[in-house]
Amino acid sequence: MRRLLLALPFALLPLAVAHAHDEHDHDHDHAHGTLGAHEHGVAKLNVVLDGNTLELELDSPAMNLVGFEHSASSDADKAKVAAVRQQLEQPLKLFGLPAAAGCTEEAQELESPLFGDAAKDDDGDDHEHEHEHEHGHQHSDIEAHYQLKCSAPEKIAELDLAPLFKAFPATQKINVQLIGPNGQKGLETSPANAVVRF
Repeated sequence: MRRLLLALPFALLPLAVAHAHDEHDHDHDHAHGTLGAHEHGVAKLNVVLDGNTLELELDSPAMNLVGFEHSASSDADKAKVAAVRQQLEQPLKLFGLPAAAGCTEEAQELESPLFGDAAKDDDGDDHEHEHEHEHGHQHSDIEAHYQLKCSAPEKIAELDLAPLFKAFPATQKINVQLIGPNGQKGLETSPANAVVRF
């Protein structure tokens, strides 16, 4: 599934370096503007359209989607995590694609420490737990990978992120990196400017 997306970081590296340099002056202490920066309200989306395959990779702080980043211990927190996971399992409701493109979901992968799949190191320790002790607070991300097959990919002129912003109102900005038939580009979207053109 990651066949296409693996090429994306390398293809967009010049863009990422330029963006990181711009961010450096803006926010010196926050991971030095690197791509790995964890910023509440901001998510990242990689989009690759190759032939009739459309791949989407969303990476967001859990705060944007569920409203917290700690492990869900209360029933209310567990219900919120389950509800968000259910929303994320329906990409065709979150990403607005033209019906004429005939896109159907072929594969998906959801990852987050909140879903109970935090990475463990060799001695069984939870990495998120270590991070929490080092910095006094916990940063949890939610990653969603989707692979869609589109019977008429030429009909995809744009991707509307408005449903995603509406489903998760704490998300104020999504930084998009896109590779499509017309080349590659990076752009910033917001609820008021949610359409990405290929």
